Order: sequence, then C-alpha cells, then structure tokens
Amino acid sequence: MEEERPVRVGAKTRMMCGLGLVLAAPLMALAPARAASSAPSTENALPPVDVVEVSGLIDRISADSISTSLKRSEANGAQAVILQVNTRGAVIGRDAMASVLSNIKNSRIPVAIWVGPSGARLYGLPAQMVAVADVAAMAPGTRIGRTGTLLNVDDSPVSFGQADDMLRVGTLGFLEAREQKVLKFAGDDRGVPVLRNMLLAMDGLTVKGRTLDTVYDSLGDSGQVDRAATETRFFKLGLVPRLFHTVASPSSAYLLATVGLALLLFEFFTAGVGVAGLVGAVCLLFGTMGFGAMPMNGTAVVLFLLAFVAFAVDVQVGVPRFWTGVGMVLYVISSFMLFRSIDGMTLRPGWITLSACIIGIALTYVVGMPSMTRTRFATPTIGRDNLVGEVGTAVGAIDPEGVVLVNGARWRARVNRSTPLADAQQMRVTGIDGITLEVEPLEGGARDYREMRNKSE
Repeated sequence: MEEERPVRVGAKTRMMCGLGLVLAAPLMALAPARAASSAPSTENALPPVDVVEVSGLIDRISADSISTSLKRSEANGAQAVILQVNTRGAVIGRDAMASVLSNIKNSRIPVAIWVGPSGARLYGLPAQMVAVADVAAMAPGTRIGRTGTLLNVDDSPVSFGQADDMLRVGTLGFLEAREQKVLKFAGDDRGVPVLRNMLLAMDGLTVKGRTLDTVYDSLGDSGQVDRAATETRFFKLGLVPRLFHTVASPSSAYLLATVGLALLLFEFFTAGVGVAGLVGAVCLLFGTMGFGAMPMNGTAVVLFLLAFVAFAVDVQVGVPRFWTGVGMVLYVISSFMLFRSIDGMTLRPGWITLSACIIGIALTYVVGMPSMTRTRFATPTIGRDNLVGEVGTAVGAIDPEGVVLVNGARWRARVNRSTPLADAQQMRVTGIDGITLEVEPLEGGARDYREMRNKSE
C-alpha cells in the first residue's frame, strides 16, 4: 500500500544549496510539526519496487508471468523487482525453465528472490532462480533445494558454489543456506521474515552498477527519525490466468476429472434436466486442461477412463456387482499412477484429495448411483413378479437395451438381439433381471427366448 512519506532528512537527504539551507532552518525551528507531516516532493521520492507473487507449480502460465513482469518493471520506472516465491517444482521442460532463468539473469534492473513467508518452499528447478538472481533471501522456517541436475543458462552452468551437491538432492533452511553462502543480501542472521525486512535487506546493495535505494529516513510525528520503505507495487496473476494456473496442479486436475466423469454418468443414467451434465462437462474440460499441462502416464489415463466404463456396466442394472469391484480397483491403481515424475519430482494428488475422491467414488457407485437408478426407474406396483406377462410400449428404439413404459411407470429394458423394438412399438414383459425388464415384441417375438411366453399363445 502506498504511504504518505514525510520530508527526507538524515544520511540519505539530498544535498541542498547553502542559501536554501539557511532559509529553511528558521522555518523548521518555528514549525517542526508541519515539516514532519509534509509529503516529500516528487523530486526526492524513491523509485518504487515491484513485488510479483509466484506460487504453486511453475507451469507455462506462471513462467510467462515472470518474464512479462520483468519487462513491465523495466518499462514502468521500478528500481527493482522482488519475486516472492513458494513453489515445490515445475511442470515445464528444462529448456523453458532455463529461459526463465536467463530472463532473470539478464534483466536490466535488479531482481531479488524472497522465499517467504514462513513455511514457504522453493524446490526443484525453480530453486535455481536463487543462483541467478541479484539478491536472494529467505524467511525463517522456509527451505530450498532438490534442484536436480543444474541447468545451463546462456552457455554457462548454474552454480550455488560449495552448496551444489547439498542442494541437488537435499534441502537447506535459512541458517544453513546462509552458512553455505547461498543467499545474497545485506540482512542479519535472523532472516527476512516479512516483505518490509526484504526492502531493508536490499537497501544500499550495489547491483548491476547501481546502488539500491529502497529505504529513506523520515521524521515521524514524535520528532524521532524512522526508517520507512519505498513504495511497493504488488502484482498477481489475473483472474483467468490464475484459474488456468490453479487447474494445472495434480490435486485440482484429478479432482475435476473425477467429478466431471461421475456427473456425466449420473446425467446419462438418471435422464435429468441437464444441469449435472453441464457441470460435469465443464469440470471434465478443466480437468483435461490440467492433465495437458502436466506429464501424464498414458497407461494410467486409460485405466482411469476404463474404471468409469466398468462402473457404468453395473449402474444400468441398479445393482453393484462384479464390474463395480473392477472399476474400484482400476480407479485406485490409476489414481496413484496418473502423473509421471519430472526431474526427480514426484507428482501426485495430495492425500486429502486422494482419500476424498476414492471414498466418494466408492460411496457413489456402491450405494448412491444404484439407488438413484432404482428410484428413477422404479414401479409403483408392489410385487414386481406380477409384471411378467404385462404389455407396455417402447420409449425410443430398444436394440438391445432401452426404456419401456409399463403400467404408467418407466423401466429399463433389454430385448433379445434378434427381435429389436422400434419406438412406440408394443411389447410384453417376459422376465426381470434386477430392475431391468426382459421384453419381447407383442407380435413376432422369438419363442426360444427363455420360453417365457404363455404356451397358450
């Protein structure tokens, strides 16, 4: 947030001409309160510092955002850029990540990396940003590392000095990173807990031929000299890019794909008004987009889709049977295998998401969907065996399965393949399998089909 800044005094005050200083002195003595509360002139104001939030897995959207932010800050008068990072890896290729590092390294204005706030992580290929940035700092309680094989940027390898081997497979906290000289800032051994401390840590550093001037001394209302930070401008992904960035994560993509397929099956077998189908299609679309942004295991994707095909086999009869068990086995196996590892980083949905989806699917296809199907196609008549021999009408073509209308109630029906039913054609019930009626045409039915017809006919 932009603050009103008092007149700068002290070590960083610009040189004033002798006559101006003589004239200003009595005025300051007569009215110190007014001088303390007045805002600095535009001439004395410090250039702003841009802060760009980088969180979640680094995908194409966030990588482009970093590069765009650097160009924007170079053009809009910022004196430096701070990348506030919290990421556990990247789902883009090594070449794309090397391009991001090159943009950071070759930026015309200083670029600082701040791993924060407390609890943040900087793992995988993105951790190598620390090595190419002009300033690097960490909040207490944060960690960096698991860089994997170091990249080549502009034909020279990235290096953390003596910490290369430690960071390749392990991680370092703030104190360890400071001891190994991984960090580059003017702070103390307590770390950089908040953004304002990051500005203080950068103040006075000489980077790319210029001295960073991120803090000025101001005369507060109490008359004491305080240190205040320059204006900071915060930037985040826009609404639409943030949406696409969010779905490009294992947990989001897996959850959306699961919900989407389940809702589409629900819509298909319950013949609803279309709301569930529309929501399911949107969820499946976003889930597919998330899958497309990450390295996928093709075999696991096929098993994932076959699981819902297996569920559909039993849903149509309204009874969980063998195929429901097959579907659950396929779904659980594919859930753990959907994403491939990239640069040593294992991609997998979070345990909470995995547990919620697996339990939810089990309840849906063992209890929920069969009950819903039975309710949707149930008959108001007590004693379903009495339906054998009843006459009804086909609702749409049945070849070999479809829907029939018997005694005012809709039932799922199955007909002998040799005697399909046309729309509105009359039929007779010959048997019942679960909640599915076995039917045949009223005229011309196959007499060898279970021999259910009355012998008197």
